[in-house]
Amino acid sequence: MWQTGDVVVRKSYGRDLCFRIVEIDETSESATLKGIDVRLMADAPLEDLEIVTQADRALYQAPYRKEESDTLRVIRQERLLEHEKRALKIESKYRGVEDFFERPGQVLHLDGDGEYLNKCLKVYGELGIRAVGHHVQESEMAIHLLELLEVYSPDILILTGHDGVLRKGQDLSNVYNYRNSEHFIKAVKIARKFERSFDDLVIFAGACQSHYEALLGAGANFASSPHRILIHALDPVLIAQKIAFTPINQTVNIFDVVKSTITGTDGLGGIESRGKYRIGLPRSPY
Repeated sequence: MWQTGDVVVRKSYGRDLCFRIVEIDETSESATLKGIDVRLMADAPLEDLEIVTQADRALYQAPYRKEESDTLRVIRQERLLEHEKRALKIESKYRGVEDFFERPGQVLHLDGDGEYLNKCLKVYGELGIRAVGHHVQESEMAIHLLELLEVYSPDILILTGHDGVLRKGQDLSNVYNYRNSEHFIKAVKIARKFERSFDDLVIFAGACQSHYEALLGAGANFASSPHRILIHALDPVLIAQKIAFTPINQTVNIFDVVKSTITGTDGLGGIESRGKYRIGLPRSPY
């Protein structure tokens, strides 16, 4: 009856979220699930699952699509206003120079979910951010990261995918009680050895319910999830865009960074860090 790729909900959780089946264990009669709109991995008995029709899926996803659309519209409006303000400043400071070019920070994005990665790369492009993405399983990020850092030398590093608390009611301070937090932590440590300055390489790490304190302790500038809640698929992109477009001579306003996300302060947080945005002039006619 059940097949990998099926879109389902869990009856015991009130059919609250849509998941895709990524693996079926016939012996235990259970399935491994990944969230369609949130970065969560979960296990569930097959008897607890219910197929979602195409029409029902559209209803489930409508609130997420609206949140995404509203958030991106606000970001574009802010970006346009910031561009106009900078143009006026340059015109008053550099008489005779009417044009300039912008260079936001460059992003290297490693994602354990290929579908989410493609979605994120599309939004990076829409927001005018230079981004390179690689689909790498969470358990392999620490293995491949150093080579990728040497190749791309990014300003901003995003390490994300899926995560989740494995056993409810257990010790949430224990990294082994999480599906992938340990892997994110190992990758952050590799990145921080590559570049020790928190301002030269700004790192975001984590997914749904990740071990926030341990990720920051390993060297991440921003991480999820302070209250062990679910985060939206695009939240890492929204963190990156705020850093990428904050001028290098300014400290990123932590509240503004988190406020620009869909999930907010319960799901994301971080420490003071400098921005990665630079202005150049004049713009070449070629």
